[in-house]
Amino acid sequence: MPLKNYGVLKGHATEVRLATNQNAHYQVRLIANDLNYRIAINVKSALEPSELEYLVLENFAHPIIDTIKNLPFGFTALAPSPVSGALDYIRGNLFERSQMRPLPFNVPGPDNDLNDKINSLMQRAMADEAAEVYAFGETWGPETSQRDRFFAFLPGNGIHDIHMNQSNVGRFVGDDGVWQDGGVLIHFPQQHQWVAIFLKFQSQGWHTDNATGHKIGDAVTPGAVSPGNVPAIGGAEGPVFNPTPGESQGLVRIIGALVNSIQSPEVESVTLLNTSPGELDITNWAILDSQKKKQVLVGNIGPGECLQIQIRQPLALSNKGGIITLIDDNGLKIDGVAYTKEQASHPGWTIVF
Repeated sequence: MPLKNYGVLKGHATEVRLATNQNAHYQVRLIANDLNYRIAINVKSALEPSELEYLVLENFAHPIIDTIKNLPFGFTALAPSPVSGALDYIRGNLFERSQMRPLPFNVPGPDNDLNDKINSLMQRAMADEAAEVYAFGETWGPETSQRDRFFAFLPGNGIHDIHMNQSNVGRFVGDDGVWQDGGVLIHFPQQHQWVAIFLKFQSQGWHTDNATGHKIGDAVTPGAVSPGNVPAIGGAEGPVFNPTPGESQGLVRIIGALVNSIQSPEVESVTLLNTSPGELDITNWAILDSQKKKQVLVGNIGPGECLQIQIRQPLALSNKGGIITLIDDNGLKIDGVAYTKEQASHPGWTIVF
């Protein structure tokens, strides 16, 4: 079953503890409304391979910011929904999958392990009184009779599962769910900067069931598809690629979107690029909007060519920010992007991704 009490904790970082071999979590003490909390950030997996995949985005821009930035300090429960402020690494288009890299949690030397990466950001947050930390995960506590084991405050309580929480394996499958992923956002108001920290286990896949969050057919590494491992149909115009399920990841990219048209009624569009060396059949693929409304596609895209798709109802690209997702005929994600309200504020201009 999904996490029992998922949400986001907003507070100010005041104290930290580095992860160790005895407890492979980076610990942060947060204070919100004069209450103490501890967030426990996984930096090592209990399953092999032990190194987590991580991504730090120094200038994170996403419509989720407008949803969460005015939340009160303390814990806010979030519904498993694309409009609640919840995180979903797959469906939320928070980042490009290929940006994540595995990293050990503790290696001799500066700035070369997860302890170092997270610690440098938290040290900066502690030095800035205005900095706000948003920790997404599942709550524990309050433990009214037990002091916190790291920071000794009473009652003990906080947030854990601050990592991807779907596509699990083994004994962790029971934690699977959609729109309940963990992560950390740090807001530095004086610099007008949002920093994001995303973490996943290497044992977790990248395609999950829309209802359960359980792992389904997973894609090969982006860029691994080639004429040598993809069936092709010959023809006068060159080969037509027919990737097997899971092999389409990254073949087509969303490179632009006109979301704020100067025409009335608005004529919105999404531009796709075929990155492969062969013509690609996209019949029965689909474009999804933030509400997961679907527009089914028909036709082919030539190698290296672009195709502009005019958006039709019920699809709608909001001028207040949103996400756009491309899926194949098996329902597996091919590509996804997000845009902010600020990016959509210029009528007639195409947003470039």
